[in-house]
Amino acid sequence: MSSDFESYEQDFGTITAEITNKIGRIPKLSGEEKTQLVLNVDKQLEEVRELLEQMDLEVREIPVQSRAMYNSRLKSYKQEMEKLEKDFKRSRIAYSDEVRNELLGDDASSSENQRAHLLDNTEKLERSSRRLEAGYQISVETEQVGQEILANLHSDREKIQRARERLRETDANLGKSSRILTGMLRRIIQNRILVFILGAIILLTIILAIYFNLRGH
Repeated sequence: MSSDFESYEQDFGTITAEITNKIGRIPKLSGEEKTQLVLNVDKQLEEVRELLEQMDLEVREIPVQSRAMYNSRLKSYKQEMEKLEKDFKRSRIAYSDEVRNELLGDDASSSENQRAHLLDNTEKLERSSRRLEAGYQISVETEQVGQEILANLHSDREKIQRARERLRETDANLGKSSRILTGMLRRIIQNRILVFILGAIILLTIILAIYFNLRGH
């Protein structure tokens, strides 16, 4: 799983480097050329979003003991992505001095005010987006913790059930052994009584034989 994550990292680095270069060129362009470059960057940003989603899925499959390190790296990539999106939005409404003067002439001051207003609104939207993203991340982590707790509870329940089954088997075996020992003890007592009776009969027979023998003389 970590090898896939590192592969996504390499793709992320390559694409974001291209995006950074193109974002720097956007303010210097105008017209159709600028529109095409903006569309190209927008497409590449979508590719980066998909890469981050794949990296997020890979991190969830990584063992818990190694997950923290990859989560930290993924967080830094998401922050880099947020900066790229912010720079991209600014570049779309930005012009170099040369292009701005060519397009606006005396209206450059008014354009700057509009640009500042747009940037302010953009930053507000980005702050709201980050709060939503943080809330989503917390809900995902909470869900993961809940799933792990449920899995542990299920495992503990199975262990308890197996222990109960072994106790029942042990009780059954002890009961069976107790009945066998009781039967053996009963037979031993019966055999001893029989031996005692036989001994008494033999002793009585000997005594009677001696008695009648002496009496006959």
